[in-house]
Amino acid sequence: MDMATVLPVVWFAVIGFGVLMYVVLDGFVLGIGILAPFADNEQQLDLMMNTAAPIWDGNETWLVLGGAGLLAAFPGAYAVILSGLYLPVLMLLIGLVFRGVAFEFRFKAHRSRALWSVAFTLGSLLAAFAQGVMLGAIVQGLPMLDGRYVGGAFGWFSPFSVLTGAAVVFGYALLGSTWLILKTTGKEQAIARMLTRPLVVAVIVFMGLVSAWLPFLDSRLMARWFSSGNFWWLSPVPVLTLAVAVALWRNALHPQRDFAPFLLSLGLFVLGFIGLVLGMWPYLVPPGLTLWQAAAPPSSQGFSLVGLLVLLPVILGYTAWSYRVFRGKVTADSGYH
Repeated sequence: MDMATVLPVVWFAVIGFGVLMYVVLDGFVLGIGILAPFADNEQQLDLMMNTAAPIWDGNETWLVLGGAGLLAAFPGAYAVILSGLYLPVLMLLIGLVFRGVAFEFRFKAHRSRALWSVAFTLGSLLAAFAQGVMLGAIVQGLPMLDGRYVGGAFGWFSPFSVLTGAAVVFGYALLGSTWLILKTTGKEQAIARMLTRPLVVAVIVFMGLVSAWLPFLDSRLMARWFSSGNFWWLSPVPVLTLAVAVALWRNALHPQRDFAPFLLSLGLFVLGFIGLVLGMWPYLVPPGLTLWQAAAPPSSQGFSLVGLLVLLPVILGYTAWSYRVFRGKVTADSGYH
């Protein structure tokens, strides 16, 4: 195989890894914002937010990596996606801005603290929903003609994209609740454990609805799963997903298992991501733009890959270091002041 064939696959893996890292790392922070209304008082919300205070603002690095990698390696897909999803991307950025500003200002405010709590929740909800809508629109396919987006300002909007938007909101809430199980004790942990089981049920229901809908979006997806015995090769993904969900349900209320629920919730996201990739492959923007059609010239991809080989270990290194430094339970006297 020549470089024109291999490099797009390598870059697809890199961008997929970056997006997945963003989802699992920033997902629980957005989940904390989604669950903020369940806090009994402002002090309890302080503690919930303090579990993510030292590490939350480094998570967007992975989002930048995914977007920059898409521009460098697949400019054709970047043009279509940004043209078609302009409004959801704007919603995402507004949500992240509200979430970030509320995160910083709330700890300094006194009379307006409750308003910043609301902003934190609304920003987290908007960002999570926008990400889900974008995912659903891409999986469903963006209308194109001669490699250009032709769907109009609301071509991304559909019942399926709204469904995936709601699914991501509940998924991030599950990540948030299991993160709080890991990082808190006492009343805060009890609330997180109480919320986790209903959220597991909701996430599995949404994953089932999305999975059942996918084959009917496109005959290609139906063929991918059900023709030539493919179902038996692909069946381990839904089977493992169900097994992980059952294990998460059983561990959610176990008083001596704090890390397992968070690890299992990450497993659900990884399996869901694998299922979506299997359904979309080899299309980067279904139904008409494959990896190789959207790819930049091999010389450009190779040049960018050299920089990535230097940058990626640095990002992984400081991410691992920050999580190691701030490991352990969070108490009421720690965090922002």
